[in-house]
Amino acid sequence: MNVLTLALALALPATAHAAAPGPLLQRVQGQPQIGPGWRLLTLPQQKPPVTRYSAESLDGQPALRIDARASYGNLAQALAGAAPAQLRWSWRVDQPNPATDLRSKAGDDSAVKVCLSFDLPLDRVAFFERELLRLARTRSPEPLPAATLCWVWGHAEAPGTVLPNVYSKRVRYIVLRGQADAAGRWFEETRDVAADFRAAFGDESDTVPPVSALLVSGDADNTGASSLAYVAGLAGLGVIPAAGK
Repeated sequence: MNVLTLALALALPATAHAAAPGPLLQRVQGQPQIGPGWRLLTLPQQKPPVTRYSAESLDGQPALRIDARASYGNLAQALAGAAPAQLRWSWRVDQPNPATDLRSKAGDDSAVKVCLSFDLPLDRVAFFERELLRLARTRSPEPLPAATLCWVWGHAEAPGTVLPNVYSKRVRYIVLRGQADAAGRWFEETRDVAADFRAAFGDESDTVPPVSALLVSGDADNTGASSLAYVAGLAGLGVIPAAGK
């Protein structure tokens, strides 16, 4: 996956909802379903299989099942407006991908990650990357984000590690969990979005831009391996006030 392909893979639905994310999961006649406004995004003319996303009941709560089998695909909801002050969710990995290595192209897969895309002004982006993004935008009928922050379940990377995606610095990772946690046990996360954005993109902006999308994904296309993970209770809390307020 080259830089241009990665940018196109993150193309967002053109119709945005309010900044507050809608529910990832809901119950319809007692059965869990993926919430409205969520859309599956894949690579242009994708050759790998598509990661399978489904809603089910697990441990008494609705959960999103993320089943990656040498596959790729993002589940995304378009947003518009100020970023949430906090992002909360629960997640677990029942089958880790032992080939994950977020520092290599061959290992750039994760059983699960939660991401926010931001409408970062292009003048904050380095010239070469800015020109690549402009090129990608001419080839996409939908908006492409200039900055995407992902909280990732890695493998051998130490929790707290911050690193760029190996294909493009337009995507940056904060590793929260790894192989030691992948035992089919739920973990709850609460993230300070502003602090994490500055930790990842502070070299380009000390203010948090508006958000453009919320994404949940798992992939195994680079490693050709498999993984199984779940996400539940995903919600945004509060908003980050505009600069100067």
